[in-house]
Amino acid sequence: MLETKPDRLLIPVLSACNFVIGMGAFVIIGLIEPLGEDIGRTPAQAGQLMTVYALAYAVMSPVLVALTGQIGRRRVMTAAFVLFTIAAILAALAPGFGMLVLSRIVAAAGAGMFTPVAAAVAAALYAPDQRARVLAAVFFGLTIAQVAGVPAGSYIAYSIGWRYAFGVVIVLSLPCIWLIWTRVPAGLRFQPVRMSDLGQTLGDFRTMLAITFTGTFLGSTYVLYTYIAPLLSQTMGYGRDGITFILVMFGLGAVGGNILGGMLADRYGWHRTLTGLCFAQIALMPLFSLLPFSTPLLGVLSVVWAVSGWSFMAGQQMRLINFAGPRAPVVLALNAAAIYVGAAIGSAFGGLVLAQFGITSLGFFAGLAALLALIHLTISARRAPVPYTDPNTTSA
Repeated sequence: MLETKPDRLLIPVLSACNFVIGMGAFVIIGLIEPLGEDIGRTPAQAGQLMTVYALAYAVMSPVLVALTGQIGRRRVMTAAFVLFTIAAILAALAPGFGMLVLSRIVAAAGAGMFTPVAAAVAAALYAPDQRARVLAAVFFGLTIAQVAGVPAGSYIAYSIGWRYAFGVVIVLSLPCIWLIWTRVPAGLRFQPVRMSDLGQTLGDFRTMLAITFTGTFLGSTYVLYTYIAPLLSQTMGYGRDGITFILVMFGLGAVGGNILGGMLADRYGWHRTLTGLCFAQIALMPLFSLLPFSTPLLGVLSVVWAVSGWSFMAGQQMRLINFAGPRAPVVLALNAAAIYVGAAIGSAFGGLVLAQFGITSLGFFAGLAALLALIHLTISARRAPVPYTDPNTTSA
């Protein structure tokens, strides 16, 4: 931790930057229908853009974090956001599907460097008793992107075109570059991450079993969530306004889940919290295979589903930090990668389900995927790594 007090605007800046990252990453979810119609792709094919982004993030994020571990954090974060902005420009100007795929890969490279490094910077600049709250604040921007970013992108896409949604991402990204350069302290090189650290973590079976639960849990969610717009269009007859409304309800639930998750983990511990959330997902997601419902009932269901889906991160992070010790930056990078592995696998599996069994079967298969997440959690909890003990700490 630095001797000087961190800039009071640093955490809000990092959270705002993560909001833009989240919007740029997940805006595809609200664009699937208009984008697909414009470039001649089915919803399942357009949904592959989310899969491409997620896989690229998962592969590149830990490697890029390790390769840039000796470079000043401010430079890495600024360069990462420049890359992310370039990706949004490529997407807005893309003449076809190939350029869109390239833009998703470039965006994943930028986001994959920025978000884990931002978390490491926040954790290193604050005292241990403040880190959980600070990390939650940094990641809060990603949650808010679900509330405002994704629905706004969807509304813009259905109103004036999907390219303008990426245009908004560009406009929001430009001030972020300046804010990072002016608010992140220069010369930060603490806790450098090396490729050897990454290799050791990847070779630790128990650690990886715990980390990859993030992927299986979120993967079950994205089986359904990636295709929520066409599902609502075909089963509820929704257009722009109806789809945007449900996405807003989901986003509000995500914010509530982000807050509630920390409270649940503090009170009941990570194991009971995560187990309960798995059961909630198993019960809730198959209900979407029973659509249509009344709009008020669907709105309530969407909120409850989002609360249970987004409450898991606090408990999972508590679990990982408990045994990570000095390897925390690597573990956090891999956990962030696992988010996108889960999104990629869930999106890809959802596309297969959609193609083979129809769009109304997505909820049922998402519930089955959540059951697999519960099995994963149970096995990984029994094989949990030993909690880390600081060797410099002496007992009284």
